[in-house]
Amino acid sequence: MAYFITDECTNCAACEDECPVGAISEGDGIRVIDPDTCTDCGACAEVCPVDCIEAP
Repeated sequence: MAYFITDECTNCAACEDECPVGAISEGDGIRVIDPDTCTDCGACAEVCPVDCIEAP
């Protein structure tokens, strides 16, 4: 079960910087998480300043 980023994302890149496996990249105005690479560690959600990262 991979995390995903909601449309409240401010594109600050804190999550991308924190991801230990490089699963997060620039999307169309928001960051996107590759579910095949994500290991569900939750590091991205912990650093998100607007709490827009959720697990399905």
